[in-house]
Amino acid sequence: MGLWTALGIKRLEPSCDVAVLEQDVCGGGASGRNGGFVLSWWPKLSSLSALCGVEEAVRVARGSEEAIGEIERFCRAHGVDAHFRRAGWLWTATSPAQRGAWNGVVSLCEKLGIGAFRRLPPEEVARRAGSAVHLEGVFEASAATVQPAILARGLRRVALEAGVRIFEHTRVRRFSRGRPVAIRTDRGRLTAERLVIATNAWAAGLRELSRALVAITSDMIATAPVPERLRAIGWTGGECVTDSQTMVDYYHVTQSGRVAFGKGGWGIALGGRIGPDFDRNVRRRAAVEADFRRAYPALADVPITHDWSGPIDRTPTSLPLLGRLGGREHIVYGVGWSGNGVGPSVVGGKILASLALGRRDAWSSHPLVGRSAGSFPPEPIRYVGAHLVRAAVARKESAERRGEKPPWLARRLARFAPAGLEDKT
Repeated sequence: MGLWTALGIKRLEPSCDVAVLEQDVCGGGASGRNGGFVLSWWPKLSSLSALCGVEEAVRVARGSEEAIGEIERFCRAHGVDAHFRRAGWLWTATSPAQRGAWNGVVSLCEKLGIGAFRRLPPEEVARRAGSAVHLEGVFEASAATVQPAILARGLRRVALEAGVRIFEHTRVRRFSRGRPVAIRTDRGRLTAERLVIATNAWAAGLRELSRALVAITSDMIATAPVPERLRAIGWTGGECVTDSQTMVDYYHVTQSGRVAFGKGGWGIALGGRIGPDFDRNVRRRAAVEADFRRAYPALADVPITHDWSGPIDRTPTSLPLLGRLGGREHIVYGVGWSGNGVGPSVVGGKILASLALGRRDAWSSHPLVGRSAGSFPPEPIRYVGAHLVRAAVARKESAERRGEKPPWLARRLARFAPAGLEDKT
């Protein structure tokens, strides 16, 4: 997000002095550790319509789809081999309780004459996904996959070539709210006329944004390369796949023939504090592997060679927050990508570039700018409540996988879970 913004500022005003402060390395956070899905906002069309009306929602969703093609063109133009593959997305059900989770948003698209989704016969869903555990689903053709760390490092290279100054291993400890902004880092002090906050989950520690964000984990595993086994089960089309759980499973096949398989929403931060548990957790790794083995029983003996975690900045609606911090024109933010930031952050970069430069154009007046997304309860109520809700969701979805009716209390508490990446029926 920060690098797309930096490039956007340089494109609009080449003489502007732009510095990026990164506490790790570019790609060390969500931009390099994500599942490699490049999705649009079509599955959030219902939420977008409630936010800004149907006409504007369609425009916003179309813009997010166009951003996927922009990433492809960027990679081609700058020689960034980020393994970009545009093979679409399968939104599936892997238990009877998940059937038809997409009906609301797909019906809305159909009503509006938008062909974003295609309903598939159940047998085709199972064939494309490479497993009969996938009971039914729909297909969205605009989606792509990338190797996210390579994309992030490619953005870094292009930004440096454009004259952006990048300071890695430079953690920001605090910044003033006045103008110019005084920024204190571990390595010194910097002053700037304008400041852009594009820190993903770490923004949950800012007082102005703390009630609008919660930091949760997404955990991933990757198998050994097994291209011949994948051919044997027919998982060769390149589609990325999700199920319809609240704690969603998401997966795809990499260029080298590995299965990259992730699960969202298990670990929760207290007060935005992101510790080592957000980098790797053995217990959560086992839970992800269990879901992988269930989804792909034919790959039961394939070894897991890598596992990692990362923080996600989740909002109540799973749509991002973009605006001016405390109404200040000189401090702007773009956070809350909620696990779907690879493609939409291209849009966010254009919005933040315009906001940071004080421009009055279509990007600075984008429907997502300055919106209210609601708020989470204050700490420690949020932390305790989130664990209760998470445990209820886990019990509910475990029972559903077994074909059982979930306990009444689990069903009731699970309703308090924030909205997901898709507007589920």
